[in-house]
Amino acid sequence: MKYFSTPSRVAVFALLFLIITIQALYYFVDFSDDTLYFNSNSEEVLAFQKEIDSLKLLEIENRNPKIYPFNPSFITDYKGYKLGMSTVEIDKLLAFRKAGNYINSAKQFQKVTGISDSLLAVLSPNFKFPDWVINKQNNKKNKYKNTTTNNKFYTKKKPLPDEKIDLNLATSEELQRINGVGVKLAARILKYKDVLKGYSYDDQLYEVWYLDKEVADKVMQHFTVLTKPTINKININTASFKQVLHLPYIDYNLTKKIFNFRDEMAEIQSLEELKKIDSFPIEKFNRISLYLKAE
Repeated sequence: MKYFSTPSRVAVFALLFLIITIQALYYFVDFSDDTLYFNSNSEEVLAFQKEIDSLKLLEIENRNPKIYPFNPSFITDYKGYKLGMSTVEIDKLLAFRKAGNYINSAKQFQKVTGISDSLLAVLSPNFKFPDWVINKQNNKKNKYKNTTTNNKFYTKKKPLPDEKIDLNLATSEELQRINGVGVKLAARILKYKDVLKGYSYDDQLYEVWYLDKEVADKVMQHFTVLTKPTINKININTASFKQVLHLPYIDYNLTKKIFNFRDEMAEIQSLEELKKIDSFPIEKFNRISLYLKAE
């Protein structure tokens, strides 16, 4: 039997000592200190988690942007795509509009485009139709206004006289007697009269914002310009830039061109000279001449 050499015996004893020491530490030292563990309920961790949740909500909101009220008749390719419509549905709507037709109800929108009931339910609450469409729908719902309903008696609109009424003297109540004209639309007609300093031509009524031609035709059946307004014309040779800019039918670019032309000419002898200005709206000359003079 061979004996271990001295170095071997030293190594064996050292190994035995290490094993005994580790065993002693395992049995006599407490390793359950809470500081060694991750605390998921700490204030730092909760604050970090709250920040992550906020970022997630922001991402969801960005993916689903808020939809503002809009007229479904004027949906573009891009807007239709953003609303979740397919290319086929968008093409059907554009073809319908190209033919000169308008969407006047959510039901008609679905019939024209063929969108699903679920998508219609999401989009239709944001549909915004002109006043005359809403009034027409309300008139259909209340076609029996002259009957007693829920103990309340309703009457039809008071008819207008056979003779045409002066458009410049018309009241809001008189305008509202036209089917398709509500409080807001009547107010816009009267406000535009103030902007123009009075209607000079019947067809200026068709320039009223959001006034459908069909309704304007009805108004013209009962109203006309009987008295021309008195408009204080501004001398184009002495007027300020701001004065001209505030006149109807003249925007900033046209005002700038007029003043550049005036500087080149030194003096404008006749308003007809304005027609020489590059890109001058000839079709609006008669309108513009209502407010300007050359002296």
